[in-house]
This record gives sequence, structure tokens and C-alpha cells, in this order.
Amino acid sequence: MPDDGTPEERLRTLYAAYYGRVLNFARRRVADAETAQDVAAETFLVTWRRIDKVPRGHDEELPWLYAVARNVLANQLRGQRRGGRLTARLGRVAPAAPTAPDHAGGVVEALHLRQALAALSDSDQETLRLIAWDGLDTAAAAQVVGCSARTFAVRLHRARQRLERELARREEPRASGELAGLKGERA
Repeated sequence: MPDDGTPEERLRTLYAAYYGRVLNFARRRVADAETAQDVAAETFLVTWRRIDKVPRGHDEELPWLYAVARNVLANQLRGQRRGGRLTARLGRVAPAAPTAPDHAGGVVEALHLRQALAALSDSDQETLRLIAWDGLDTAAAAQVVGCSARTFAVRLHRARQRLERELARREEPRASGELAGLKGERA
């Protein structure tokens, strides 16, 4: 990205270019639209505070923003867990159950794929989502999770194998369209 002048102008440029993608990233990971909007807003607040740390390369900006959004989500989840434990200790209500992603796919095959994906570890799910849902290549996805591209490629290979096993174990028709998206790597 060319020099955008002041930090305010750089933030405006980043916001205009990536807000929608960051919001969609959050929407796919939380239960309601309001929380997704909060995550996106917090992501750009962190971006403003750390504007000098945002990489200048166009291929590096979005993965950096996704990594920030991922950390914002993790912080929110930790806060919800702490709040649930505190409430339980105070004896008011039972701890809140963690929010599950929306599985309303409308297509039976997509539902089966989502169920198989949900059976995987959080790490495997995130690995597959960064490639298939967020459209990142292995280098950009590796930047989001904070590892080398080679390490991420190994994680991706293993996550795909576990997803295949889970689908086979369920003996359900495979969601060929979405599965193809998980298999087709954008390197």
C-alpha cells in the first residue's frame, strides 16, 4: 500500500478496504451480529493504537487484521468464562454455556460437513476456516496464527485428514461443494 500520509488517513484506508472482511470473519465465529460488530470495532481500535505496527504490504494487512480479530475473540471468550465462573460462585445462575456457531446451512450436506467440522479440535477448525471460509493462502493463514508457512501447511494437511476421517466415520453423504473448498488450497 502506498504511503497514506497521516496515521488517521492510513486507518481510514485500512477501514475502508477491510472492515467488511473483518466483520465477516467475526460473524463466522460468534453467535450474534452485535457481538461480531463489537469484535470488528475493537479490531480497528487496536489497529489505531498500533498503526505503526501494521504491515505495509497489501498481502500482509488482512492477515494482520485477522490475527488481531482472533485475539479480540479469544479475550472476549476468556472474559465470558470468567464472568460465568464468578456468577456460578455467587450462586445466582449456572455458568453460561459457550456459544456455538450457527449451523443453519439449509443444505443437508453442508449441515453434515459443519457437524464433522465441529467434532474437530478448535485448532483444526480454525486452520480449515482460514483457508476455506476466509480465503487465505497458507502463508497468510500462517501469519494469522503466528507460525511458519511450512508448519501451517502441515497443520492444514493433518486437519484435512481428520476431517475426512470424521466424515467417513459418520457415513453421511459428503458436502462435495464445501469439501472441495477445503481441499482446494490457494497457495
